[in-house]
Amino acid sequence: MNGIETHNLTKLYGEHVGMKDVSLEIKEGEVFGFVGPNGAGKSTAIRTLLGLLHPTSGSGTLFGEDITKGEKVRARIGYLPSEVNYYEEMSSMELLEYHMRFYGQSDPSKIEELAAYFELDLQKKITDLSFGNKKKCAILQSLLHDPDLLILDEPTSGLDPLMQNRFFEHLEERNKQGTTIFFSSHILSEVQRMCDRAAVIKQGEIIAIENINELMAKQVKRARITFENKKEIEKISGMNDLQWHGKKLHFNYVGNIRPLIDWMQTQDLQDVTLDEPDLETIFMNYYKR
Repeated sequence: MNGIETHNLTKLYGEHVGMKDVSLEIKEGEVFGFVGPNGAGKSTAIRTLLGLLHPTSGSGTLFGEDITKGEKVRARIGYLPSEVNYYEEMSSMELLEYHMRFYGQSDPSKIEELAAYFELDLQKKITDLSFGNKKKCAILQSLLHDPDLLILDEPTSGLDPLMQNRFFEHLEERNKQGTTIFFSSHILSEVQRMCDRAAVIKQGEIIAIENINELMAKQVKRARITFENKKEIEKISGMNDLQWHGKKLHFNYVGNIRPLIDWMQTQDLQDVTLDEPDLETIFMNYYKR
């Protein structure tokens, strides 16, 4: 069974397209990226999956349950919105205890454990929290009931780099335990770290779905190698555009990196530099087409 499945899911606002013909199949236990700039349709798609918006046409399921009738399955979902608004006079502890009661839970030790991990002061009122600490509160809210599916919309906004890394480590541990993660972001380095596959959305439409590792392996790498002495070399498959600059050889390489590493081990080398294209460069190509 797929964790998320949609077929031609469409949401229109009059003549304006929120999303159009979005078709996805996301396996249980997968970490799936949803990539696009602000306004591309990411949040519309997420809100429709959650049942907060009713689709204009098409269909979707979460763990096999229709998204328009999925009251049962919503207890299995943790949702982290890009922006949060809370009752400001409540403390974080009061808010999170209130949240847990919706799921029939009342164990404060779970709140305290996650709060210690994410360094959140549970006694402060929401109104006194910085934006980053409000985001931590939202993170805890999405995790406390141990959901089977996490839907994360721009999850790291407001977090400092240390806390971002801590958050990613926690997500990786959850995923090892079987949690399916739908990771919507415009920060492509995060998608590259976290996701198995990613969909690119542009003006409400999916324009590509790619396996991240395969996508990176297919890209051109720029190699700069310095030899002990300039010499004739035997090219291997994937080497192109060779240029000598004294004892330095520059070339492009496409394909699996292992044959290149094996070849370099047979050479008398002084120095090697390999430049990988970043995911941002790759995905920007989709937007230029």
